[in-house]
Amino acid sequence: MTEQNFPAPLQAALAAKGYDSLTSVQSAVLAPEAQGRDVLVSAQTGSGKTVAFGLAMGAELLDGDRMVAGELPLALAIAPTRELALQVARELEWLYADTGAQIATCVGGMDYRNERRALQRGAQIVVGTPGRLRDHIDRGSLDLSALRAAVLDEADEMLDLGFREDLEFILAAAPEERRTLMFSATVPPAIEKLARDFQRDALRIAAMGEARQHGDIAYRAYSVTPRDREPAIFNLLRIHEAQTSIVFCKTRANVNHLLARMSNRGFKCVALSGELSQQERTHALQALRDGRARVCIATDVAARGIDLPGLELVIHADLPTNPETLLHRSGRTGRAGSKGVSALIVPSSDYKRAQRLLQNAKVVAEWLKAPTADEVRARDDQRMLEHPALQEEPGEDAPLAAQLLERFGAEQVAVAFLRMWREGRPAAEELMETQAPPAPMAPRAPREFGASVWFTLSVGHSGRAEARWLLPKICDAGGITRDAIGAIRVRQDLSYVQIAAESADRFGDFIEITPEVTMRRMQGEPDLEAQPERSPRPRFEAREDRPARAAKPAPRRKPAEDEGHQARVKAARGGWVPDDASLADPREEGPRPAVKAWKKKSSADAGAGPRKAPAAKPAWAAKGKPGAAAKPGSAKTPHRKGPKRPG
Repeated sequence: MTEQNFPAPLQAALAAKGYDSLTSVQSAVLAPEAQGRDVLVSAQTGSGKTVAFGLAMGAELLDGDRMVAGELPLALAIAPTRELALQVARELEWLYADTGAQIATCVGGMDYRNERRALQRGAQIVVGTPGRLRDHIDRGSLDLSALRAAVLDEADEMLDLGFREDLEFILAAAPEERRTLMFSATVPPAIEKLARDFQRDALRIAAMGEARQHGDIAYRAYSVTPRDREPAIFNLLRIHEAQTSIVFCKTRANVNHLLARMSNRGFKCVALSGELSQQERTHALQALRDGRARVCIATDVAARGIDLPGLELVIHADLPTNPETLLHRSGRTGRAGSKGVSALIVPSSDYKRAQRLLQNAKVVAEWLKAPTADEVRARDDQRMLEHPALQEEPGEDAPLAAQLLERFGAEQVAVAFLRMWREGRPAAEELMETQAPPAPMAPRAPREFGASVWFTLSVGHSGRAEARWLLPKICDAGGITRDAIGAIRVRQDLSYVQIAAESADRFGDFIEITPEVTMRRMQGEPDLEAQPERSPRPRFEAREDRPARAAKPAPRRKPAEDEGHQARVKAARGGWVPDDASLADPREEGPRPAVKAWKKKSSADAGAGPRKAPAAKPAWAAKGKPGAAAKPGSAKTPHRKGPKRPG
């Protein structure tokens, strides 16, 4: 180990685990400029992030070679899924094994009582999922008042799963002076905003460089006809014969459909979807780890945080919805220096969508045709000829081999071996011929705008302003076309627009483009870099300093509970109406007027006042009344009450 700037027990644990050197992300968090600071780290999934934050918080947790004494947690690691939280706990256990650290897990689906007892015994490091951690804090079994370091692992996934409110609650219960470490595979604007909320003067670390993320993954896009989407998946699995593969689908219905199709064809596969219980998920993952299954079919959410050994192939049966999902899916393979393949199945109707997805993810994919049945069979034959058993010495099996040759002959034995090799393997699928996908469109060159004048508008994001909403209003106000407008930049409370110099005089120094929005000429250009698009939220205050929640309004009383309401109802039904003084709405605040005087409805009152007289019903509608006429066009006669006719 060349790096010596972290505690000796952790160095010994790494050496015992076989570490010769640290990965790039591990070295970055131990750099002198990162010591004691909040950090926001973007690194490839599987690059050693768990060990990285375990090493980074060692200085806060250890006193010499031993864990700082105390009964309350000193470090908290938050992960988006149960599998990832348990995986993080296992990594930290061997890393801190020689320090006397007690590690407790708090994850959904596990026995709450066992977790509470582990916390009561005193755990210096707690690892959990947001929902269960919040539950323990609510019930008083988890006290974070002594916390020194908090880690948010896979922060972008936690945002995608809607855990922001839980994260706010958890970190608000921790001391303000804690150290906060955020790790994320991608850093979209939402993650940057999260970092501004949760961290103080955070150091931004891009391990390996963001342009080189997933450098150990070969991206391939396979063009297929819509009807050949599933056969192409089967042929890909057959031609790779990976130790472990994962196929991503958009919905659980797609997962179940593909599982049935693949099981019928002889693939050893399991499924992971949100409808499975924790026990079923555990059994499925164990089948993949011990080799009883070789293919996992999963949804995005169900596969978050899982770490499968020897995962060499990721297939996107359904295209990801955004670049972050593509990177997360692909990050299941190519971990810790190993090579992997990320294959996108692209029907002809999705060519342009797939090209935009790859461009936005900043990855380059090789466009290919899906493997044909002949290619799959040829690859099978090549594997057979390269099988290690054919290169070994006969050894003690030589006498039996001689008997086989003597009885059946060499040719018959070879044919039997060939048939046994092919037996039990899924048959290759015949595919239709497809056309090569069109080349991706080159990005448009920026428009040369020329001399211009900048104006400021009195509305921004806080007023729900958008460029597409402002553009026609500016054109109408100045009587210009959109060609005379350059850039429109919307900020938190203001917006800026660039107008061609020859059209700027149409707006003067000040103009009202709508009754609510004004436009004012600027001297020079605005400093757009110094003005964030949205203002950051203030940091969370300590829990005891947070303002008390507003009391819920008292429930509105039902009209039936109002004093005098029943009297009004009865009076209305009996042909009586109250005085004007008693017509107040019973739900209004303030004292209610008493019902004092009542007067008989007269013919002049009918239909007047707050109560409208009901419209007269036709004679045939008066059911059950003697002499009522039948409904026109009906053969039925009015019902007459009376004793039943005998017999």
